[in-house]
Amino acid sequence: MAISRTKACCGVFLTLLFVTVIVALIATLVVKSRRSPEGWGCFRHAAVAADSELCSEIGSDMLYIGGSAVDGAIAALLCTSLMNPQSMGIGGGVIFTVYNADGTVKIINARETVPRNVKPDLLVECPETFQLMPGSQWMGVPGEIRGYAEAHRLYGKLPWRILFQPAIRLARQGFPIPIPLGLFLKHLSSSIANSSLCAVFCDHKGEVLKAGQMVRYPKLADTLELIAEQGPDAFYKGSLVEAMVQDTKSQGGILTPEDFENFKAKIQDPLQVEMGGYLMYVPPLPAGGAVLSFILKVMEGFGLTPNSLKGENRTLTYHRIIEALKFGNGQKRKTNWSAKEVHNLVSEGFANNVRKLIDDHRTHPLQYYTLFPGRDSVGTTHVSVLAEDGSAVSVTSTINQIFGSMVYSPKTGVIFNNELADFCGKNISILPGEQPPSSVAPLVFVNKSRNSMLVIGGSGGSMITSSIAQVIMNYLWLGYDLKDAVAAPVLHVTSSNEVQFERSFNTSVKEELRAMGHMVTESAHFFNVVNAVSKQGGCIAAVSDARKMGVAAGY
Repeated sequence: MAISRTKACCGVFLTLLFVTVIVALIATLVVKSRRSPEGWGCFRHAAVAADSELCSEIGSDMLYIGGSAVDGAIAALLCTSLMNPQSMGIGGGVIFTVYNADGTVKIINARETVPRNVKPDLLVECPETFQLMPGSQWMGVPGEIRGYAEAHRLYGKLPWRILFQPAIRLARQGFPIPIPLGLFLKHLSSSIANSSLCAVFCDHKGEVLKAGQMVRYPKLADTLELIAEQGPDAFYKGSLVEAMVQDTKSQGGILTPEDFENFKAKIQDPLQVEMGGYLMYVPPLPAGGAVLSFILKVMEGFGLTPNSLKGENRTLTYHRIIEALKFGNGQKRKTNWSAKEVHNLVSEGFANNVRKLIDDHRTHPLQYYTLFPGRDSVGTTHVSVLAEDGSAVSVTSTINQIFGSMVYSPKTGVIFNNELADFCGKNISILPGEQPPSSVAPLVFVNKSRNSMLVIGGSGGSMITSSIAQVIMNYLWLGYDLKDAVAAPVLHVTSSNEVQFERSFNTSVKEELRAMGHMVTESAHFFNVVNAVSKQGGCIAAVSDARKMGVAAGY
């Protein structure tokens, strides 16, 4: 018995020693990530593409010390929740597409759910046109930490607490506000100054912080530390839940302890779609992968090549892309899909039928695309990871609109989502436990011999569909390398069939499309951001979108 106890004590000691050594290593780690001489990322072993250079490096470091693709993704997301809190955080939700080294794929769906005490007539408050929708009435039950926990339980290699250490240190020590966050703080300064967010984003005079000024998250650091030490249940039971419920209730919220305790992440099988020599793995509804697959299926049948963007072909190609996006918007209007309907949506036959409806010489009225005006949204972040063993993670996380509900919990440092706003324009009623529809589409492409891979996803609300579709077309069919595929200017089709272009888009093509009957409008803001990692032979290319000043990392 004494020998057994001695062995047990030694086991515990060695485990604690391992964790201590890893924590110390992370605290003093000289980042092993190295960007390529070209400056955009071609690596031999592994890579991470997140919204910021620091978060890409933190994810890459986790891979370097023996972590899995999931470990790298979680650490990068926790970092992003600090660097880009307007986009995501532990008060939101997440969807993982995990490609295991043995070729198996699983979806981990931890998108937010409708609280039990939701107002039955909440959707009556939906605005007529798009606008930010702050307010506690739009908060869904956060699923982020449950998503991390399920992903780590299935695929994690490093101890849970290790993944939180870089973010905890950043939150405590603080850092200069990055330019993207600074721009959002400036744009929404009056709203932030008059909300609970001022507790973290205002200085001692009550003035909203600017880019370059130091920001710290001491309360969030305490929360992350508690979750790291006690495990994911700490976010869904006990003192943290009591504090979050009290803080949100004081701001009109309806979240209850039961809402938190009852939240469960879903483990799902992916949709599998053949696409241009690849097998594409996409999350099922309520995510947007099926609609994106449908758009790509329609465009695949046009046989795109690099010549499709030369001479007169260029305007015709963009016309076809616009029409496919309009039909895609038409499919977004449906929210209650059966398994058979989803199967039909991504089928060759349906894509062929829709392609025949595309007229190369003109466009059509709104009703032609089975579409009625809806609402567009912005927000979200995406991380793409490819590990040494060939496993990959494509993960998209969101609090929905900019700073979500703008409800901040001063006791815990959590910023809450406004995910219920995604039901506006799509549902006529909502029920407790429902998940709102979404455009998020974390994808993994793998060819049949499994020596070529593309891990990709994006952020930008409704712009996710159009931007990811165009990057994939650029990369798979139109002859772009990954860097140029992501950087190329994109167009976006709104829910009312207006066609908007990034400022650098070719002017003559815009005018030719206008002459074909497209309703061309201007948009001052494009929120599309695509982060991707690809593998071709011995080269792993990684690209974080420069639109959010991102830089990928790897080794």
